[in-house]
Amino acid sequence: MPGTKRMKVINVVGARPNFMKIAPIHERMRDDRAIDAYLLHTGQHYDQQMSDVFFRQLGLPEPDFYLGVGSGGHGEQTGKVMIEFEATCRELEPDLVVVVGDVHSTIACGLVAVKMGIELAHVEAGLRSFDRSMPEEVNRVLTDQISDYLFTTERAAHENLRREGIDEARVFFVGNVMIDTLLKHRERAASRPVLGELGLAAREFVLVTLHRPANVDDPTILSGLLDTLGEISTQLPVVFPVHPRTRRQISEFNLLGRIAERVSLRLIEPLGYLDFLACMDNARFVVTDSGGIQEETTVLGIPCLTVRDNTERPATVEKGTNLIVGRDPQRLRDEAAKIIAGQGKRGTRLDLWDGKAAQRIVDRLMGRSPVAVSA
Repeated sequence: MPGTKRMKVINVVGARPNFMKIAPIHERMRDDRAIDAYLLHTGQHYDQQMSDVFFRQLGLPEPDFYLGVGSGGHGEQTGKVMIEFEATCRELEPDLVVVVGDVHSTIACGLVAVKMGIELAHVEAGLRSFDRSMPEEVNRVLTDQISDYLFTTERAAHENLRREGIDEARVFFVGNVMIDTLLKHRERAASRPVLGELGLAAREFVLVTLHRPANVDDPTILSGLLDTLGEISTQLPVVFPVHPRTRRQISEFNLLGRIAERVSLRLIEPLGYLDFLACMDNARFVVTDSGGIQEETTVLGIPCLTVRDNTERPATVEKGTNLIVGRDPQRLRDEAAKIIAGQGKRGTRLDLWDGKAAQRIVDRLMGRSPVAVSA
């Protein structure tokens, strides 16, 4: 791919988890004299205030292109992104499009790129939950099928891609760009005053995130989880930065009164990246249904209880601090009790989760292949 002219690249973000993944890649590309890198935000996550906080804290520049697609159903949102992104590609004529993760913007921009004859790179390829009821799983599988470059975070991803017939010559094990971001900003996060502002002491609280439809769209499941978190809060304060979707469902299901009875179960507004990292790094343990947090807690050495029936990040369970507890309230109670008693899971750092994944990606794209590692 490298040549005499500068490579023109569009780096795509659509939702907040994308920001942490694209930030180190975009930074490396801007520092590379052989690349003209453009940042495009589809607007899939359209909370401008939160987006601004993440961009500022991660050192991302203002997007060169903002599509502003906003909310909508799966098909509507994907279609809006495709229409707007195609117009941008016709205007810019990029050589390469880089997509990350598994949100609707990932597959939408990937489809446009491939149909227009533009090379496509997928960062975080090969992850599989094997649960097609998750929209993210469909997005992952389809994006991998059409990508020219597939960059993986863990070795199990390569077996998944082989099984699906992906040409191994297109697949590169480079490590985890989210961990690049975490390691770069961990010290800054440690200096944030958020623990004092929330009245928390290190290792003396539980951090919670819940946002997936399977957990928050069913009133029985959501109320059961909240009751269990309330019980845990009698032993340690529970801090719950609430996703807008989750807050809406709590209100709709009339669960606010139940939460109010638990004074140590604290629902707060979403946190910026640095404040959330500071809380995660100081929690006794984390309860989540997020994929990225499973990875971040593994690196931080913080026990993680994942409220799902599966994970697309098996290395966090096999080698890390992550434990899949499903949606059984009793299992969540039991595992929380073990951690509180000092029996939390201990893990190890995964291969190539060393803060250098973004550089490996850029080097591979530019033909400096010795630093890219095959699994």
